[in-house]
Amino acid sequence: MPWRDIPVFVKAHLNELAPGDSTRAAMLFATMTGARSGEVRGATWGKFDLDAGIWTIPGERIKAKEPHRVPLAAPVIAILKTLKEQRRHESLVFPSLRGKVLSDMALTAMLRRVKAKSDTPERVATLHGFRSSLHDWCSESGYARDLAERALAHTIANRTEAAYHRSDLLEQRRPMMETWAQHVQPL
Repeated sequence: MPWRDIPVFVKAHLNELAPGDSTRAAMLFATMTGARSGEVRGATWGKFDLDAGIWTIPGERIKAKEPHRVPLAAPVIAILKTLKEQRRHESLVFPSLRGKVLSDMALTAMLRRVKAKSDTPERVATLHGFRSSLHDWCSESGYARDLAERALAHTIANRTEAAYHRSDLLEQRRPMMETWAQHVQPL
């Protein structure tokens, strides 16, 4: 989905999260954090520090196999606090109705059902495509490419460069992700 169209999509389909609607909550959370579908669907409460505003995804759940810290914007923390108050599952943040990990098809089906706009003709937007939207927004908003790459948990292909680049730039990513969340869901 083109990044400029995301606020309209969110307002039309994700702004009003009904209690127990894990699909829409997961979609909004994924859009605001730039996380991959599997990372979001399998998110567990024990990996969140809401006071510090950090979600730590273990390396075994990341494509790059390295732990990834995600700075949580204020609207994301608000979503998480609401979900936590609902106590839908002991460990899963976005449980299915059966109390299991939400299906990848649940998110895809939702996007198809609402005919989510894609920048590819004759196609519906995909959740993974929202990561590309975030990357494009970062570029067009003047953020350093390195911050966007870190936000998306991409690895550095050049082994020499990777050896010297050890910081995850968490605190530099924090204001960027706050601004992105405000773009996604304006007040």
